[in-house]
Amino acid sequence: MLEYLAGLDRTIFLFVNVHMANAVTDVVMPLVTSDTVLRLAYAIAAIVLLWKGDRRTRWLVLFSALTLAITDQTASHWLKPLFARPRPCHTLPIDSFRLLVTCGSGHSMPSSHAANAFGQAILFGLAFLRARWWLVGLAAVIAASRVFVGVHYLGDILVGSLLGALSGVALFHAHSRTMILIEKKHPPTSAGGLKQL
Repeated sequence: MLEYLAGLDRTIFLFVNVHMANAVTDVVMPLVTSDTVLRLAYAIAAIVLLWKGDRRTRWLVLFSALTLAITDQTASHWLKPLFARPRPCHTLPIDSFRLLVTCGSGHSMPSSHAANAFGQAILFGLAFLRARWWLVGLAAVIAASRVFVGVHYLGDILVGSLLGALSGVALFHAHSRTMILIEKKHPPTSAGGLKQL
């Protein structure tokens, strides 16, 4: 059964990486999956939310950082050594697929990019419901980019996405409970605003 699933994963990987690739994905996917781009985008978003947001939003940024720490550390330092699955770019013949970025030395299962992206998408999507589908869509593109650039199987993406989604839900509820406690201790001002902490 496991061998069948592994073979199916390889087949889907090659279909996406080779046959679904085109001139647009060759440009967009390496950019979307770039650690530098993602870190810069996260930093800018965090600064804007801290600057323009209310008290709940500022606390949400703190929980966002906590979510990122949990998803990244769980994926990279716990689950990857546990599964010890080689990346496709470590095992498949180099002429059988398209490697658009550096392969990396780590294991494949789960994808940290998918875990981190979905952790943030679910956390902020639950907090800002109008943006939820945009955020989930962006997370899906980031996750899919790992297959397009040749460094992860679809199974890695699915497990990483599940880890991220569960972490996002858990941290959103933790944030909500925290805000209830804070607002009991520091209720809204008479002007309708919230005292900043």
